[in-house]
Amino acid sequence: MALGTATSDRCYTQQEMLEMYNIEDRRIRSVFINGGIKKRYLTLPDALADGTRRTETQADLLRKHREQALDMGARALKACLLEAGLRLAELRYICCVTSTGLLTPGLSALMCRELDLPRDCARLDVVGMGCNAGLNGLAAVSNWAQAHPGEVAVMLCAEVCSAAYVFDSSMESAVVNSLFGDGAAAVAVRYPPATGEAGLGVFKFSSHLIPEAIGAMRFNWDETHGKFNFFLDRDVPYVIGANAELAIDNLLDGTGLRRSNIAHWVLHSGGKKVIDSVRVNLGLTKHDVRHTMSVLSEYGNLSSGSFLFSMQRLLAEGVANPGDHGICMTMGPGSTIETALVQW
Repeated sequence: MALGTATSDRCYTQQEMLEMYNIEDRRIRSVFINGGIKKRYLTLPDALADGTRRTETQADLLRKHREQALDMGARALKACLLEAGLRLAELRYICCVTSTGLLTPGLSALMCRELDLPRDCARLDVVGMGCNAGLNGLAAVSNWAQAHPGEVAVMLCAEVCSAAYVFDSSMESAVVNSLFGDGAAAVAVRYPPATGEAGLGVFKFSSHLIPEAIGAMRFNWDETHGKFNFFLDRDVPYVIGANAELAIDNLLDGTGLRRSNIAHWVLHSGGKKVIDSVRVNLGLTKHDVRHTMSVLSEYGNLSSGSFLFSMQRLLAEGVANPGDHGICMTMGPGSTIETALVQW
């Protein structure tokens, strides 16, 4: 029915990040400058008197995750419902997706209290599934909506990636710190559509797990820093690219559609190398991934909500015609490729 997005308040260019943390290592500077990212929205500690930044503890990071996920999430959800012409009181189901912090009670309960949602609103928290989880959450929301005709369901992705940053001189940390940004995205779903209501239909979901690469994307406990850090294997782009065709073939199997019938592609902004690898393996053009690349450039990798930022741009463009088919694709830990077939 509608989409809404939000980010943290402060935006930093990649060059500003390098200067802020006094990064002189040429290899690390290259990772920041040559990753296809111009700027990102991040929640970083204020500068101290000497110009350096305070080192955040794991408790600080968890507090940041909670505060920013609630703030960004509430703004994204309100924007979504406003676009759909709905009131908060009409919301019957909320699925909150996040991987940047563990909360109990979960983000869904906290969001219900924050926005004074109906006390009988059904809830689901999808935690720790990573960048692919937006489509996992959307599948759950779509299934709930189909089982409850006429009721409004919402998926909310709230990722405070700066709550999972470890700052040191290692290349592993540099890759993560150069890539991710803070953002939230919400999507409202109802089945069947109301009379005369235009919308985007979701027709099929498909999952493709790559168990031999299960450790390629993961959270580790860093004993030195006393906090969690995120690890990305350098072979991730090639693993994802090599499996992209099979994932799409599985999605289209039995639909009567071929890749050539797909008019619009919405990919997760996982990183320049990941996007290029998927594009080459699927035979897509740069035009096909224009919104994916522009979101990467202006926001970085927003984890589970990235594809919704790209979808929002596609919808605003107004180029899709009734009957057009599209594919959404997200990739993340597992390693996993999630896909969805949509139609206007």
